[in-house]
Amino acid sequence: MKLTIERAALLKSLGHVQSVVERRNTIPILSNVRMEAADDRLTLNATDMDLEMVGAVAAEVEEAGQITAPAHTLYDIVRKLPEGSQVELEDDGGRLTLRSGRSRFTLTCLPVEDFPVMAGGDMSHSFVLAAGELAGLIDRTRFAISTEETRYYLNGIYLHEATRDGVDVMRCVATDGHRLASVEVPLPAGAAGMPGVIIPRKTVTELRKLIEDGTDEVTIELSDTKIRFSSGEATLTSKLIDGTFPDYQRVIPTDNDKNMEVNSKAFAEAVDRVAAISSEKSRAVKLSLSDGSLVLSANSPESGSATEELEVSYSGEKLEIGFNSRYLLDITQQIGGDNAQLTMADAASPTILREAGDASALYVLMPMRV
Repeated sequence: MKLTIERAALLKSLGHVQSVVERRNTIPILSNVRMEAADDRLTLNATDMDLEMVGAVAAEVEEAGQITAPAHTLYDIVRKLPEGSQVELEDDGGRLTLRSGRSRFTLTCLPVEDFPVMAGGDMSHSFVLAAGELAGLIDRTRFAISTEETRYYLNGIYLHEATRDGVDVMRCVATDGHRLASVEVPLPAGAAGMPGVIIPRKTVTELRKLIEDGTDEVTIELSDTKIRFSSGEATLTSKLIDGTFPDYQRVIPTDNDKNMEVNSKAFAEAVDRVAAISSEKSRAVKLSLSDGSLVLSANSPESGSATEELEVSYSGEKLEIGFNSRYLLDITQQIGGDNAQLTMADAASPTILREAGDASALYVLMPMRV
């Protein structure tokens, strides 16, 4: 293998691919990236056995061939090379030699035959989503993914077909037991009848990085056990979480009768300010509601107390309810419209939060004692 490639192009593709590689690996070959040069293209491939990223980039190929190289080391070298430089890569008898200007590096490689290939398998459904839509689905739900490994089936985003008001939608749901995020888009062509799948947290993180640079569209293929995202020259294939996502509809309250509307930006900023005083342990913020007024307050034995008053649209009976400020802030930061709507029952029941006038996103937050 021998080729020349632009540093910027190689860095971008390597950036996506190497982030899949774990820093510590018990299997040495999994620390490497597989590189294949042919037909004036360099194809890069990395995997952790559950997740595989493949990227392709244009290159001047003198000799076709393939090799593996330490992923993080190679990325660090390319990242530190001068902008605008050309990079020469050559298989030098089982070692990878990299030249750029007056710099020369030789990396120890492992046999290409040892590199695992993730079995593709048939994907039963294929559809296309706008990159912006997919980014919105991820950003507005991933904060609620559970990190509790014992409930592994909550360690991802549940992607499935659903119906709201007689309309078919594709919905993403995440929950950690304290809060729930549910966001949906119109059902794309080709997604009808798709199985409900749980996309692992790491896959969600890598996918979000992949669509950051943004092609216009992302092709999604899935089956009962795998999901594949294709964006531009990069393809991300992942195993799915083998478990059953709980019936989340049961925790969405249907009889909350107290409605409050508040400017979403002012509310988020007020929660953030008041939370500065809440204790590190409880992070509690109290909401005291009365006719047309909301008072946010926090108390901490170590730091003191804080209160802030906001004008709101509320005409129900007086109510005091407490929330974890971090959880409340995570949700309010996802509400993008002018007004946020909170629908409550009492101090001990779950509260629904959403953007006023937008039924596509819904959040449920459990209260806490204050």
